[in-house]
Amino acid sequence: MTSIILLKFFLLLALEDTSQGYHLSPTSHLRYSRFLDPSNVIFLRWDFDLNTEVIVFELQVRTAGWVGVGITNRYTIVGGDLVIGGVLPDGNVYFSDQHLVDEDTLEEDGSQDAELLGLTEDATYTTMRFSRPFRSCDPHDQDITSDTIRVLTAYGLDDTLKLRREHTFVKSIFLLQIFHPDDLDFPTDTMVHDLEITDFLIPEDDTTYACTFLPLPIVSKKHHIFKFEPKLIEHNETMVHHILVYACSNASTLPTGISECYGFDPAFSLCSQIIVGWAVGGLSYHFPDEVAISIGTPVDPQWVRLEVHYSNFYNLPGVYDSSGIRLYYTAHLRKNDMGVLQLGVLTFPIHFLPPGAESFMSYGLCKTEKFEEMNGAPVADMKVIGYLLHTHLAGRALKTVQYRNGRQLRTICKDDAYDFNLQETRDLPHPVEIKPGDELLLECNYQTLDRDSMTFGGTSTLNEMCLVFLFYYPRNNISSCLGYPDITHVVQELGEEAAESPMENLMVMNNVDWTPENIKKAEKACKEARQTVMLKTIDELIENTTGWIPDIIPTPRGPCLESSGGKVEPQDQTPAGFRAAPVSLSSSNTATLRCMPLAALLFLQGTLPWLLATLQTGV
Repeated sequence: MTSIILLKFFLLLALEDTSQGYHLSPTSHLRYSRFLDPSNVIFLRWDFDLNTEVIVFELQVRTAGWVGVGITNRYTIVGGDLVIGGVLPDGNVYFSDQHLVDEDTLEEDGSQDAELLGLTEDATYTTMRFSRPFRSCDPHDQDITSDTIRVLTAYGLDDTLKLRREHTFVKSIFLLQIFHPDDLDFPTDTMVHDLEITDFLIPEDDTTYACTFLPLPIVSKKHHIFKFEPKLIEHNETMVHHILVYACSNASTLPTGISECYGFDPAFSLCSQIIVGWAVGGLSYHFPDEVAISIGTPVDPQWVRLEVHYSNFYNLPGVYDSSGIRLYYTAHLRKNDMGVLQLGVLTFPIHFLPPGAESFMSYGLCKTEKFEEMNGAPVADMKVIGYLLHTHLAGRALKTVQYRNGRQLRTICKDDAYDFNLQETRDLPHPVEIKPGDELLLECNYQTLDRDSMTFGGTSTLNEMCLVFLFYYPRNNISSCLGYPDITHVVQELGEEAAESPMENLMVMNNVDWTPENIKKAEKACKEARQTVMLKTIDELIENTTGWIPDIIPTPRGPCLESSGGKVEPQDQTPAGFRAAPVSLSSSNTATLRCMPLAALLFLQGTLPWLLATLQTGV
């Protein structure tokens, strides 16, 4: 009897291991891929294991020379790491973990942390496949995290190892994506519904927010929207900054036609609960199998507001556009209805950034204690499965932190290497639970070294925003929870005479001499000021509360991974210590790259133009 039980136990373990993923060998399929250069000469495939923190790259380049791929930072390729390899004319291969001493010179690392899995050359391509840890103990290796990663690639036309700028490229990618469309179900009864601006003449202005109201699919019973993707008109892609779809209350009286979203007709800014969103650099998005957006029931929205943000920086005339969002929906229902909660700093000129700042932090507080009162019914624990971070051009990093009973619980999501040109919905590896009464804080870090005047919160690309959209289930009626500081306190802390109205106090800001000391003083004052928290429901009900910005305790980095291919230099040792090297992928004991089960990986305001112009000029 005991032997039968043990047999069943080990059989279950085997089945569980099979369900966790597949075995990665030097020739296994890698789920993710991207061209990395404008001419589609460089093609990268990759995959990773979150448990062992190992990533596998396969670089294929249209060349008979050397190839290289690695990681660099936002500002320069100098100091970036580059794993290079190639095949000599006699068939021998060379392979090395290196770093850039300057823009033209490579130097081999003292610690060889990349492991070669395959290197071939044919009449068309050189293909190199290797693995490396997310974080090695070599200071010359850049960490691979859930942040935006600047992937550095380079190649030569022969085996002479020399960097040429015309063959060197940097592309921002989310390397640690959680889900891939191939992992998820695509129902056989899938239907498509397009939401689009039709033949809209883009104004010859830097920034335009065009809005129109459109019906969702008419269905006789409940359906689920499980995927969306942008519809961009060829040659207009560079002018479309973002596209948002807002659910409207069924009691709303909506206008017709297309108009400026935040202009003189306030009706075009109705509807505030975002249900899907796309921004520049993004691709299609497929919700995990457990969640989707509900349509077709009495409590579901029947109409939406489609918002398209155009950036016509070159003031091009006569450009017509029909961009929008394509929705995929089905009658095959999923377990949970999804909602979207908008957090951050209220998008209004009361949000300001001084000029000439190397770093300036803004904070937006959300207090959930009134969610049930505003929802009109009990609010279940919200399970966050994904997120979309959003600032404009000055944004450098964002972080969303959760607190409970005055204690910091976790960082829900972050990006310390934010790229304005790559804004996609990202998955969380595990659902994060938000309970009524929790506090949520969004911290945004900006850099304004290239600006000589104040930057204010607003809708223009040249203004700023500090927002995060949390995708969660089960859905409730709360659409946004945004904070902003007491500007009077900030003015007083800067030693200026405070005016009676907030807008007058913002005008006073133009009188400040923005030295590094005053920049830090303003940042400290904004953090210490009382925050007003504005909550809004899908029915446009608004209620305010107040609170204080809690401190953020930094999350310590985990230990680095000891080199598997060379001796770690003494100066490479860090206080975080080492982890043992993983089993070699190229050995007979092939490591398992797990496709973690879906059960464990649940997918995770505009302002008046004249006011901004007045503040910007200080009139």
